[in-house]
Amino acid sequence: MNGATVVVVGSGGREHALCLSLDASAKVETIHCVPGNAGTAQLATNHALGVKVDAVIDLVVELEADLVVVGPEAPLCEGLADACESVGIPCFGPVAALAHLEGSKLHAKQTMGEAGVPTAAYKRLDAHSDIEAALDDFAGDPWVVKRDVLAGGKGVVVTSDRDEAKTFIELSIKSDGFVLLEAFLPGEEASMLVVMDGTAYRTLPASQDHKRAYDGDEGPNTGGMGAYCPAPVVSPSVHEKIIQRIVEPMHEHLSSQEIPYRGVLFIGLMIDQHDDPYVVEFNVRFGDPECQVTLPLLKTDMYSLLHGAATDGLADVELELHAGSAVTVVLASEGYPASPIKGRSLDGLASLVAKTTYGQSWVNFAGVSTDANGKFIASGGRVLSCTALGEDLLSTQQLAYQLMSKIQLEGGHFRTDIAHRAID
Repeated sequence: MNGATVVVVGSGGREHALCLSLDASAKVETIHCVPGNAGTAQLATNHALGVKVDAVIDLVVELEADLVVVGPEAPLCEGLADACESVGIPCFGPVAALAHLEGSKLHAKQTMGEAGVPTAAYKRLDAHSDIEAALDDFAGDPWVVKRDVLAGGKGVVVTSDRDEAKTFIELSIKSDGFVLLEAFLPGEEASMLVVMDGTAYRTLPASQDHKRAYDGDEGPNTGGMGAYCPAPVVSPSVHEKIIQRIVEPMHEHLSSQEIPYRGVLFIGLMIDQHDDPYVVEFNVRFGDPECQVTLPLLKTDMYSLLHGAATDGLADVELELHAGSAVTVVLASEGYPASPIKGRSLDGLASLVAKTTYGQSWVNFAGVSTDANGKFIASGGRVLSCTALGEDLLSTQQLAYQLMSKIQLEGGHFRTDIAHRAID
């Protein structure tokens, strides 16, 4: 039997991580990436098509792909999984109706209510709402305001400044028609990735992201400046609560749909002082950079896991894990997240990539492309991440930072305290 042909959709660090893990599978012969980046180009054939549904479907049919793996949420919300279903090609990623869990915060809240999943209280505010009264109801803690649109992880404001909260509410109502105001959930954040289909679910190790731009959790929110896995805040007892209160009710709900959920459900969690878990958000794809630290810890063949979920065969796939920890540290362009400066050279990267090994220490490419001379340049806000896998968290963290020290990007910045909560 010939090896499988896999198409990975997306262009970020997550997609490079997916390509690396699929490339390690003996069951995969060829990988194609749409549109990919300079990292995926070393493992796969990149196709500069964008991620429009029709163009992707034309390609996967032409390639006679055995599996489509969708990285970002937008193509799923636009119906890429539905289109794959219509042409008989397995897709790892939910159909549009179920991708709405991420596409609409209100829908996610309503679904959690139906399934009895613990989450923060909220109010839906529109042009007819009494905004001042709503702010009063949630006064005493920071206000949490969420737009009900896909915003690349940046449609949320958490602030103790009443005027800032009110302004964001008013602007969101003007642009979107309505907005959600939520009660603040105190505690420690964590993320859990759950691969599921109509037959079973498999929970991957919990991780912890670092959203703020600068050390000490200071500065503006970003798409994520680094992560580590596993996260000790999710103790065995907390893990059991997450399974019983969140994962099982959601899987029961999602697997009962006409077309069951086939893909990964990202659960953003808040663990409170009583070790009780609450859902902050759902995403319908692997998190970035959580993906970069979770996939390397899986001993289970990646193609078997993803193809199993895409074909309702997950019940037959056993999840095995490597011991140890993984850490990834993101290098961002000057000006990120507000206005990143692109086009600057990444000195030292080419020689570093030639010396590193996936599964030990390596570089995940994100916003990296090549110039006319074939040299690596920064082409995005989050440029790359240095990732390491090791026996203990401290030595693994040090290994990731050793890699970072060998890369030079003018004006580039990275946090120096990734994984501090678990080490300090």
